[in-house]
Amino acid sequence: MSDIIQLLPDSVANQIAAGEVIQRPASVVKELVENAVDAGATHIQVIIVDAGRTLIQVIDDGKGMSDTDARLSFERHATSKIRSAGDLFNLTTMGFRGEALASIAAVAQIELKTRLHTDELGTSLTIAGSKVISQEPIACAAGSNFSVENLFFNVPARRKFLKSNTTELNNILTAFERIALVYPKIHFSLHSNGVEVFNLSSGSLRQRIVDVFGKKLNQDLLPIETDTTLGKIYGFVGKPESAKKKGAHQYFFVNGRYMKHPYFHKAVQLAFDRLVPEGEQVPYFIYMEVPAGDIDVNIHPTKTEIKFENEQTLWQIISASVKEAIGMFHDVPSIDFDTEGKPDIPVFREHHEDPQMPKVAYDPSYNPFKSSSPRKQSAAMPRNWEKLYEGLVPDKQPEQGLFNDEYAEATEDLIAEKSPSHYQYKGQYIMTAVKSGLMIIDQHRAHVRILYDSYVNRQGNINSQKVLFPEVVQFPPSEQVVVDRIMPDMQRLGFELSSLGGGSYAVNGIPSGLEGVNTTELIHRMVTDAVDLGTVESAEVSHLIADCLARHAAIPVGQVLSNEEMEEIVNGLFACSNVNYTPDGKPILCILKQTEIEGLFG
Repeated sequence: MSDIIQLLPDSVANQIAAGEVIQRPASVVKELVENAVDAGATHIQVIIVDAGRTLIQVIDDGKGMSDTDARLSFERHATSKIRSAGDLFNLTTMGFRGEALASIAAVAQIELKTRLHTDELGTSLTIAGSKVISQEPIACAAGSNFSVENLFFNVPARRKFLKSNTTELNNILTAFERIALVYPKIHFSLHSNGVEVFNLSSGSLRQRIVDVFGKKLNQDLLPIETDTTLGKIYGFVGKPESAKKKGAHQYFFVNGRYMKHPYFHKAVQLAFDRLVPEGEQVPYFIYMEVPAGDIDVNIHPTKTEIKFENEQTLWQIISASVKEAIGMFHDVPSIDFDTEGKPDIPVFREHHEDPQMPKVAYDPSYNPFKSSSPRKQSAAMPRNWEKLYEGLVPDKQPEQGLFNDEYAEATEDLIAEKSPSHYQYKGQYIMTAVKSGLMIIDQHRAHVRILYDSYVNRQGNINSQKVLFPEVVQFPPSEQVVVDRIMPDMQRLGFELSSLGGGSYAVNGIPSGLEGVNTTELIHRMVTDAVDLGTVESAEVSHLIADCLARHAAIPVGQVLSNEEMEEIVNGLFACSNVNYTPDGKPILCILKQTEIEGLFG
């Protein structure tokens, strides 16, 4: 029997490795920028064209490479960062496996220009699909200049399944932010299709966070700093009032490396227990410096999952540090007493003249029961007054076209059988009697369904209500690309936003009927939902915004309704396309059958 096991060619092995290391254009940016950081660069420039499909260029002023190192750097497991297996347990660099450049070269066309600071000439190397096309000396700046063109040109299936340019660019900006937040002393810049997105000058850690996420975040940051024998923990956590339901900026960094750690995340959340509403999260930027031998980063290709030797102890330190920061700055929400209409209590000041007693002017001869002129008597009510209002009440016309064919029979039966009187239970449920039993409707969810159908089925633009004092909303660059993409859908639904530059927008108008709603929170929620959606097709975004808008505009749980208002909600619900579920799939109503009720009484 002939042997059937063979060694894979290097080109095939590199493509297999690329499937794990290089998943999308953001992976290329992450690997190249991390290599530039490891090379000791002080200025790193990233240039993106077509969300990385056409070009990803990373220019740095680091150490650079010789012509031999440049050629060898694209071989599998060739690295300058470790020398033995023991070095894996004492890692101080971002990269160490020697897979990044070999994986990129396997699925893209690369041109590298690099020069050592001590050399007069550098080298230019061109590689496509792991094959060296050319290498020649060239005059270039010290450092390295990587140009990655036509990513996945030889793997059409991978290129086909890339997301839209907006989604891929958002992923690139997210990966870029995670690195920029760790190295505030390095000058970073990023250009997309010729437009400058980031220009982050070197400075303090707090300044770097503000430069990335906006000046508004600066007033919500509380510093933390704890130094123990197990490691050092420092950074910032948000104030309790900065909590959000979605879209809070939450970052953990260990020895300069971004990580995801649900266990440590819970430690931060528990520190804010009873300080923020349930379900909301506060932003935080927590940096940890621990001995390299106490952690293991080589457990996942993306290196975002890290194991700790003293995990439980660090959990307690993190929780205590956050609680200390909240208590030290006395940042506990204060009770805001209602002082509207109350008199100001003067403060006693020594050597101050005595206050004058207020004088009240009045007429002592005034008598309300005496009048200088006779009171004009109102005219007597005319007889047969009903005739005056004849013809003003329109004849009631039967409603037509309320039901879709799918629900016509069931809904017509229910609407015809329901009682005209309704009962509201605990400000949340509407209860009404039908022939088959007792129908219970969640008033908030029912109103969400009614508004959602209204927004989606509305032809043309929804009327916009101008605001007297425009509010300003600010987005980081990673969300700004999504804002620009969904702006037409927001305008169709009645929002009027004008760009102020730097990721800031003025809210000049909101949809009619949203008076009293926190507009900035609503817009942030819609953008966050669009980011989480991933794809940004126009139809999907339109439905997403309509859903978010309906949830914020719907009557809240606990609002007391009159019988007429409950009747309007019930009739409006049964005119919807789907009476049973909200747009996100939650049940709206249920029917407690008559037989079940009778069974309760034996």
